[in-house]
Amino acid sequence: MRLKTVYLALGSNLGDREQNLQRAIETLNQTGIQILRASSIYETAPMLFEDQPWFLNQILEAKTSLFPRQLLHAAKDVERDLGRKRTIANGPRVIDVDILLYGRTVMTSAELTLPHPRMTERRFVLEPLSELAPKLRHPVSKRTILELLGATKTQNVKPYIPAGL
Repeated sequence: MRLKTVYLALGSNLGDREQNLQRAIETLNQTGIQILRASSIYETAPMLFEDQPWFLNQILEAKTSLFPRQLLHAAKDVERDLGRKRTIANGPRVIDVDILLYGRTVMTSAELTLPHPRMTERRFVLEPLSELAPKLRHPVSKRTILELLGATKTQNVKPYIPAGL
């Protein structure tokens, strides 16, 4: 099968957030997902459920021969292996791995919607994604990632500076 280019979003706001992102990248690399590039890390205020620690977010560009549902299951396996427990919707998490884009695929099923249905509203996704693929067009809206970023509402997203630097 041909390799597909995919974009994955990582998020963590529990434990050693930076280490959680790194462990997710390492684990994904071992599951048929070849990480090509990673964006800078951003620190982000929580949305929806605001009474929780700030997140670290990062976007990965990768190639895979996995089909969309296989990729979803691989992402969920990584979350489980790294200790994610689903207790509160939009609540704190050790790691979150979301599929943003799978080539130009547009699909909706009970377990997976592509492109990610809320990616265009989330500055914490669009800001790091614009580093990797500013001219990439969203398969539904046909707008570039930079255009979508310019249209997002203000959200507290800032470049992450590790402690000690």
